[in-house]
Amino acid sequence: MSALPAAGHVPRPQTRESVTLPARPEPLSLKLHETAVVVVDMQNAYATPGGYVDLAGFDISGAAGTIGAIGRALSAARDAGVLVVYLQNGWDKDYLDAGGPGSPNWHKSNALKTMRRRPELAGTLLAKGTWDYAIVDALQPRPGDLLVPKTRYSGFFNSTLDSTLRARGIRNLVFVGIATNVCVESTLRDAFHLEYFAVMLEDATHQLGPAFIQEAAAYNVETFFGWVSTVADFCGAVSQAAPSPSI
Repeated sequence: MSALPAAGHVPRPQTRESVTLPARPEPLSLKLHETAVVVVDMQNAYATPGGYVDLAGFDISGAAGTIGAIGRALSAARDAGVLVVYLQNGWDKDYLDAGGPGSPNWHKSNALKTMRRRPELAGTLLAKGTWDYAIVDALQPRPGDLLVPKTRYSGFFNSTLDSTLRARGIRNLVFVGIATNVCVESTLRDAFHLEYFAVMLEDATHQLGPAFIQEAAAYNVETFFGWVSTVADFCGAVSQAAPSPSI
């Protein structure tokens, strides 16, 4: 007899099949029930005009295309029963967990620096409960998705991400989101050190900085820390495995 699902829990359709994902530097075999898509920081702060990244002077013109690409990847993942995990970056309204002057984060966070430079923005950037902190409208989490808050670039630092994934038997992580060279790469590097197999969908990520930054991040991933693939190849691979009905 199977246990009844807990209240509020939405079981994922299960498939025991493996699929082959075309990737660089070589194809990767994935068991879909051991795989999660990790959506990194797709918040207004990083992807919407008027958000922190825009106000800090970075070019976010590529964010709209990234949102569309992520949407396609998430649709295919959910249809195949692949777990979707959102990371959401930010701090309490008083920025206590952002760290004070004794923390490198206080000195390097462009959100904190922007608010110090423009005091009228204090309390509006990446503070929990604000528009800036919220996930963009086009990529709102769905029932069955998980959301993990974080306070630093890496989603694994001082968060529940590792235990959340291990409790569900996840070994493979497919990364999408913003920014490729900051929070995506930081989390992917930590995933490597924690013995996860990590894949980055390069056309579903967007860098902060010039285009060569994206190329450099992809080179780092495929050469040292994991694999690089595309949304089209991911969608094609996971569509090969039809989930079986939940029992």
